[in-house]
Amino acid sequence: MKVSFPISREISTPAMMEELGKEIASWVGAGDVVVLSGPLGAGKTTLTRGIGLGLGVDGPVTSPTFVIAREHKGAPALIHVDAYRLGSALELDDLDLDLASAVTVVEWGSGLVEPLAPTRLEVSIDRGDDDLRQVSIVAVGGFSVKG
Repeated sequence: MKVSFPISREISTPAMMEELGKEIASWVGAGDVVVLSGPLGAGKTTLTRGIGLGLGVDGPVTSPTFVIAREHKGAPALIHVDAYRLGSALELDDLDLDLASAVTVVEWGSGLVEPLAPTRLEVSIDRGDDDLRQVSIVAVGGFSVKG
């Protein structure tokens, strides 16, 4: 599959955000990290739900805000992290996540994930005054599409 980065998309509905997540799921495999950034309510968890749907993981994908990290079984598994309350890369590392055997999606991970995942996808979601979102996807550190 040929994918050229950077990618820019306009997203206007939650369904479109989930579809983008399914597309991203077709690019990633076990060991890959996806870092999501954007303001509250931008659609980070909705995008992650779409990634989970695309990977075919078990159970609903919901925000891990209060538990910090949640693993969804599948082949590969999906580890969904909300790093909002973490203060450093060391705290993220202390979660002892098995990054090698799962697709790991980290919300609010910018500035924390870099030492742990030099190769990754970075997804930025900018929210306008209306429901329109501008999504930018950048491959970092030689990330290569798996699909």
